[in-house]
Formats: sequence, structure tokens, C-alpha cells
Amino acid sequence: LLGASMNVNMDSVTEIFLKLLFLLSVHHQHMAVSGNKYNCDDQLVSALPQSSFSSSSELSSSHSPGFARLNRREGAGGWSPLVSNKYQWLQIDLGERTEITAVATQGGYGSSDWVTSYLLMFSDSGQNWKQYRQEESIWAFSGNTNADSVVYYKLQHSIKARFLRFVPLDWNPNGRIGMRIEVYGCTYRSEVVGFDGKSCLIYTLNKKLINALKDVISLKFKTMQSDGILLHREGQNGDHITMELTKGKLSLLINLGDTKTHPSNAQINITLGSLLDDQHWHSVLIEHFNNQVNFTVDKHTHHFHAKGEFSYLDLDYELSFGGIPVPGKSGTLSRRNFHGCFENIYYNGVNIIDLARRH
Repeated sequence: LLGASMNVNMDSVTEIFLKLLFLLSVHHQHMAVSGNKYNCDDQLVSALPQSSFSSSSELSSSHSPGFARLNRREGAGGWSPLVSNKYQWLQIDLGERTEITAVATQGGYGSSDWVTSYLLMFSDSGQNWKQYRQEESIWAFSGNTNADSVVYYKLQHSIKARFLRFVPLDWNPNGRIGMRIEVYGCTYRSEVVGFDGKSCLIYTLNKKLINALKDVISLKFKTMQSDGILLHREGQNGDHITMELTKGKLSLLINLGDTKTHPSNAQINITLGSLLDDQHWHSVLIEHFNNQVNFTVDKHTHHFHAKGEFSYLDLDYELSFGGIPVPGKSGTLSRRNFHGCFENIYYNGVNIIDLARRH
């Protein structure tokens, strides 16, 4: 456990540690990036051991999932389940969380067994699964029309996951389900911080680096709790910006504390997403340019233009992730701290978790 107080001015670290006994587990997955974001197309399946393959069933030992490598002819030349129906699946364990950019399929070598359409599912745990979606709907991939031609599909948006599962929907009516597969991508560099519902991560901004006209905050989160504070920043007069998970939905609240001085547009509250407490990673992006604010959750963006009073926000040089540092500090806010994980927190390009890890 690491005390998660962070300050650009290192002289105040001790003081914060004494005041705030925050407990935080920081898991740094230090990975060498294979290629880069523009060349993330390594073959991921061909070198995996047999133990990395599993399936719902197998027709025989020579049709086991370990024979499902693209262009290979071992065993019976591919995977086939015991019964061909829509309850079968072929699964691979990539060993670590990986960025997946493309997939390819074949039928069983020299057979009449191939899949004509399938779904793709992914998971970090191998138990809690999510379906690949495209254009806001579950995406059915077009499969093969014969046993040996390779059908390659570049994903419209990449998947970050450890486990991948192919679920056949249709297959050759004159044969059975038969698959050989390949997956393409690269190692995913991930820095993760865990919160226990009592902790928070404090970042004190470097005043010299602050641009009053621009702020960009990005992160991913994963939780099973439906409520919790993800982000909080406030000032001396009750002004505050808070991002909070409430009943599985994410709200961005911008509050001008002095409603007498700034009666119009004193509070902005934007809510996006639903069922975000599903133990899957969800991405968040907050972009503030002058009075234009873009709030994005999982590719859904709400654009709004705050009125002139927005520039009056009198905020401290302190940003809190995962909760409010001092209970009741913001008066009306007495919400729960976040319980779950954040990944790759960036504030104006600054890697917040990396700073915490390096104290």
C-alpha cells in the first residue's frame, strides 16, 4: 500500500501524508511496448501455448481448441465442437491485457467445416464478458465461405483485453463448425491505481504550467459500485467541479458557489452513460477550451458552452481523484468515495499515476 498524496512541490508531501492517511494500492504494469500505436499489428496467437486455448466443447482430441491456429494443419486441422449450435465458443488467453486491432479466421483444413458469421467477446478476467460493438450495436462478423481462405477483419476500434472469445452464429449447412484463428495487436501499456472507498489521490498543480484557457483530463475506470466520486476540484467560495458516479451513470457537475454574484447558469449538471458499474473499463475525457466544454464517456460526447460566469470559477491548485480529500469540505457534497480502479490518468499530458508511483 502506498500513501497516494502527490505534489509537484515535494516539500509539502510530508505534510499531506500526516494530514491525509490515504491508503492506495498502485499496480504498475511495466510493459515494453511492442511496436507503437501506428504499428500495432503483431500476430498474437501463433506463439501461444496449448494451455492458452479453451472451448465450450470439442468433437474429439484431434479437434481440440489448441489446433485452432491460422494456416496450421495439426490434429484434424482446426477446432470443432462436439455439437454444432449457437452455444459453442472458442477462447484464447493472451496472458496479459493486450490491445487487439484485427482478427482473421479460416475453416478446418481440407474439410467442409467453416463458420460463416460469428460474434467477438472480450474480458479481463475470463468470467465477466462484453460483446464487441460497432456503430452502437452488437457486431456480427462475416466469416468464411470455404475451408482454407483467410478472412481478415480490421477492427473499427481496438479492444483492450486479456481474453478473447469467438462465438459462431452460422456455419456451412453441409458441414459443421470449424475454425482456425489469428489475432493481431500489441502489448498494452497500462498503469492502474486501486481505490478502497476510503482513499483518494491528490495532485497539486504546478502553477507555472497552468493554462487558464485549456484543461484536458482523461482516464479509464472500472468498478462494481454504482456510486462514488471520481474527480473533484473546488475553490474558496464554494465553486467546484465534480465528476460523480450515481446509480451507474456518470455526472459532471460544475457549480458556481456564489449564486448571488452569478445568478444565471450557477450550476451545470451533465449526465452520460448507464450501467457503468459493470466491472468493465470505461473511458472518460473532459476537455475545457475557454468556455467550451466537451464531456465524453465511451465515445458518447456532450458538447456545451458555459456562459461567461464559467470564467469566474475560483478553483484551488489541487485536483482530487477518487473522492473529496476532507469530508464535508464542499458543504452540500457528502457523497461516497470511489471504490474500484482507475487506469492511465492524464491531466494536460501529465501522467498522474506515474507521479504517484514515483512518489
